[in-house]
Amino acid sequence: MRKDTIRRIVIRAPNWIGDAVMSEPTMSMVRMLLPTAEVTLLAKPIIAELFAQHPSIHRILVYDDRGRHAGLSGKWTLARVLRRHRFDLAILLQNAFEAAFLAFLAGIPRRYGYWTDGRGVLLTDPLAVPPRGSITHQVDYYWNLVKPFGAQGTPPAPRLFVARKEEISIEARLADAGISASDLLIGVNPGSTYGSAKRWLPERYADTVNRLVEEHRSKEIRIGVVILGGKGEERLGQSIAERINTRTVVCSGQTTVRELMALTKRCQLFLTNDTGPMHIATAFNVPTVAVFGPTDWQTTAPFGPGARLVRQAVPCAPCLLRECPIDHRCMTGVTVEDVTQAAQEHLARYGHGVQMPAQPAHSLPQTPERPSPLKDVTIFLDRDGTLNEDAGFVKSPEELHILPGVPAALARLKQGGARLIVVTNQSGVGRGLISLQDLESIHAKLRDRLAEEGVVLDAIYFCPHHPNDDCVCRKPKRGMVDRATAELHVDLSRSYLVGDQARDMELAHRAGMKSILVTTGPSGLQPLEELHAEGLAPTMVLPSLSAGVDWIYEDVAGGQRVSPQLHMTP
Repeated sequence: MRKDTIRRIVIRAPNWIGDAVMSEPTMSMVRMLLPTAEVTLLAKPIIAELFAQHPSIHRILVYDDRGRHAGLSGKWTLARVLRRHRFDLAILLQNAFEAAFLAFLAGIPRRYGYWTDGRGVLLTDPLAVPPRGSITHQVDYYWNLVKPFGAQGTPPAPRLFVARKEEISIEARLADAGISASDLLIGVNPGSTYGSAKRWLPERYADTVNRLVEEHRSKEIRIGVVILGGKGEERLGQSIAERINTRTVVCSGQTTVRELMALTKRCQLFLTNDTGPMHIATAFNVPTVAVFGPTDWQTTAPFGPGARLVRQAVPCAPCLLRECPIDHRCMTGVTVEDVTQAAQEHLARYGHGVQMPAQPAHSLPQTPERPSPLKDVTIFLDRDGTLNEDAGFVKSPEELHILPGVPAALARLKQGGARLIVVTNQSGVGRGLISLQDLESIHAKLRDRLAEEGVVLDAIYFCPHHPNDDCVCRKPKRGMVDRATAELHVDLSRSYLVGDQARDMELAHRAGMKSILVTTGPSGLQPLEELHAEGLAPTMVLPSLSAGVDWIYEDVAGGQRVSPQLHMTP
């Protein structure tokens, strides 16, 4: 199909939380591959809540199958609503016949999805399911749907988003229960709506937590515990809490989906069965230990680098049964030692055995021993010509050469408390010169090289589109900056943009940031004449990123970036 004819897309989301999270990379890729199209999500209420803050979704239509959309008349009502939106394309992530039938009733001209559940005749563009016997992770299963649209390589890890006000509300709720923002928070998710076969033994969850608490007691690290679960799991949560020897809050059956997300994001460790909250935790990059028994770890394991899977290899697993008909050996074989060791390995990856609370950098408590003169300051950085040599398109990690002095300069910004966000146009993807997988490998090398100097980038945003695509993210348009502002709660009035091109300076002007033009790129001082002519002159012109860091420190110390509500001593 011709992409330029697609203006309005509806995506039918899966019905289960875990499946919906695993479909997130595919939904985000639809937005990237069809940047000029409006994307609407059709989802049941619980999934609509899950994606309420997602930046790749323009609109959410709620499919209330237990209310106004129940029964045949309700389906006609929903079909009429869909018809009024005049969608050009329906992408059906849900496999059911009903999803295709609704799209057909709504008169959507292109209906795209897997040929499953006997619905092939209702699809204009059916896709064959993976061959029987093949092992496909669910994230890849959804990702394969968008490969015909141009998606390449392997899918990224799923992501979810909560608003800062939701995080603040959860912080207050935990504080009322005696758990402060500086406490290490362990989340325990012991239940499963699927059935008891997926549940690890509750007393073993308590024993694992107690071992971790005892280990960290000598390090004077306070640990709090939050127990999560659905309706009907309140007694299970309470029984575990009664065994735990530290401050514990039972939230089983007492949270909305949004509150569950914010609570999970706040955790520094998440102990869980194979459930939807497990996938929520990994989508927030929370270190997760997942206990697997009767379900197939090869297809539904947590997808991302921050998860460890614990399982007992027994001949009868995976059986996919809700209740175990024998002795539940797949779960009883997983010991407290197994899960404790996996949890300890997670915690050992962070300084003093603890990861700082999962909050935005500007809200972390600062100590007098480590002053942060750049607290609340965000530095947006161009990539090619600013961080690395710009000799054309960088097509492989081997072609990425960091400019002299850049790692040390970024380390100084980090030491001062600043956040570092890369925003880069990468039209090589849209031109077919590199794949998204190539770009991910290049950025992995960039992160690794900077990590050698102790520098961790807070985010990398890139525009993969061809210059003729008229997307919303290609600099000097604000798309990448606006997305960072929404996702990372950036205060643009306390932000700087450093780049080597005129488009970087124009972006800074549009976003209301101070700008630094560095002359390390191939254009040197050439952009200046154009910028002055258009009234977009940079705030400063400097020969290197190192000089830019010097000036940023001086500018902040001069008090020019301090908001009226704050008081800072130079």
